[in-house]
Amino acid sequence: MFGWFRKRTARLQPEARWIVEAASDQLRVTDPAGTVQTLAKAELRGVAIETNDTGPWGADVWWLLFGADDHVAFAYPQGATGENVMLDYLSALPGFDFAAMSAAMGSADNALFPVWRKNDAR
Repeated sequence: MFGWFRKRTARLQPEARWIVEAASDQLRVTDPAGTVQTLAKAELRGVAIETNDTGPWGADVWWLLFGADDHVAFAYPQGATGENVMLDYLSALPGFDFAAMSAAMGSADNALFPVWRKNDAR
């Protein structure tokens, strides 16, 4: 009876075709084309949220995870399948900046919000 609604809703959420996972030792993203990228948790050096002005029709919130070389290891859009597990992992990192995350979620501009950086000071 409501098949038309389910089909329309699926088209409105292409971000859900991205799959993110936080396994015991690595983080993983699979894009809609099936390309898999992984990052060992030990290699994670930073996390940022990038926003843009394409919403509500485009993917306007992206999570960027930085590897040991301080380059983006992979990125995925808000709304990705599995994002709650990934967010649980990322937000539990020591020093995660919830204020910056909140600012990013309220942004409709082209902006970058660093939310975590590994502190290598020993």
